[in-house]
Amino acid sequence: MSKIAMSIYAWGALLVSLGGMAAMLIAPPPSLRTDRDGVAHFTPKVEHPETGQAISVNTLIRHYRGD
Repeated sequence: MSKIAMSIYAWGALLVSLGGMAAMLIAPPPSLRTDRDGVAHFTPKVEHPETGQAISVNTLIRHYRGD
């Protein structure tokens, strides 16, 4: 009886894991999406190459793009 229960538990865990991975590939959460420049939604600030201050990646992109 315990072998059957453990088998059911293992198959259930496998199905839940595969289902979760499939859901991430089919409909990723907003935190994994990117904007029009390819920058992820939750991106940490980066160091400005000249001043050393922390700035957003979007500001850096706009600067080098000339916007």
